[in-house]
Amino acid sequence: MDYTVASVDTALTLLSLVGECPGLGVTELAQRAGLNKSRAFRLLATLEQHRWVVREGSPVTYVLGAQALVLGVAGHEQVNLVKVAHRHLQALNRALNENIQLRVRDGLESLCVARVESTHELRVHGVVGNRRPLYVGASGRVLLAFASDDVRAQVLGRPRKRYTAGTLIERDELAAELLNVRRQDCAVSFGELAPEAVSVAVPVRDASGEVIASLSASGPSSRMTRALLPDISSRLSACATEISAALGYQAPLPEALSA
Repeated sequence: MDYTVASVDTALTLLSLVGECPGLGVTELAQRAGLNKSRAFRLLATLEQHRWVVREGSPVTYVLGAQALVLGVAGHEQVNLVKVAHRHLQALNRALNENIQLRVRDGLESLCVARVESTHELRVHGVVGNRRPLYVGASGRVLLAFASDDVRAQVLGRPRKRYTAGTLIERDELAAELLNVRRQDCAVSFGELAPEAVSVAVPVRDASGEVIASLSASGPSSRMTRALLPDISSRLSACATEISAALGYQAPLPEALSA
């Protein structure tokens, strides 16, 4: 079954043409896209409204706009992040034999960009591309805890859905938990999305020190017991440190050493 939306497909074709051949006018863009000039103009006007393209000069030509730059930078960072993190995720998965995943923030949601599955038959199921609200689960709370004040205010100021009895939805409880995550550089969740599922997550930083991802391990509570959580957290932190270092992050020296 073909789920292609024709108008979106055509608009993306035009956007790609502008990216590949900046400086063309509407007539030539229409010809290359196989469109009549009127339809091409309307689509380009729509793209312009959303800052994907910009009109320049006289006669008017089109180049990529600011939104295309934002997407390009974000795409480069995520592709680079996944490439750098891949072998570290594989090694951590071999050590723990639980699901290991890397999530990034996309608006008010967390997005899974890399995942390595446990070989156990009983495991927490998920896929790359999975989205969930930032307040749900250890991975999302790490991203939310280190996000801007504005992002946290938006999440705390909106109604929050309860997925299970373990989902943290009360404002004061969630706000206090976010402070703990910032202090401890770690989050733990118990059955927030699925009963009996446990997850531990830690932050991953880029060269500037900004938290750009969360690294987590998840599995059933029968294997990821409370007694094992400190060891799991330690392994996650060590792995996140390696990924962050590969991205250019240099952890500050302890005060006693830097004095």
